[in-house]
Amino acid sequence: MTTQMELRSAAFDDHTLIPREYSHQAGDVSPPLEWSGVPDEAAELVLVCEDPDAPTGTFTHWLLAGIPPETEGVGPGEQPAEAVAGRNDYGSAGYGGPHPPAGDEPHRYFFRLLALSEPSDLAPGFSAADLDEAVEEKVMATGTLVGTYGR
Repeated sequence: MTTQMELRSAAFDDHTLIPREYSHQAGDVSPPLEWSGVPDEAAELVLVCEDPDAPTGTFTHWLLAGIPPETEGVGPGEQPAEAVAGRNDYGSAGYGGPHPPAGDEPHRYFFRLLALSEPSDLAPGFSAADLDEAVEEKVMATGTLVGTYGR
């Protein structure tokens, strides 16, 4: 059974607009995130950001694994030194900000925090599929924050 963690941002509230400064057009600076409620037994934290409203299917904007469980958040454009960045669907490692097609309704961006019972052992540049396989049956707690963005 998975438990809930709280995931929040000083830049936007749940289900509200992500400021342009955290978009792809503004240079792919990740928003500040904070969390609480990490289980004491957690071995690792993982951050994911995905857009399920993309025209070609779910678009991965951020994959970050290996976050120490005692970490309480990340500042704008930061990641813990021990963390390992995966490959986003722009083809680069790290955070790639929102950039939905112009004229579309605003898209939803799901930031998810996963607490794992065992290390994922993911290598730099891992894919979303690699992550799915590595966390299978290891997720002990989750937290979600949804932001919106349109152009």
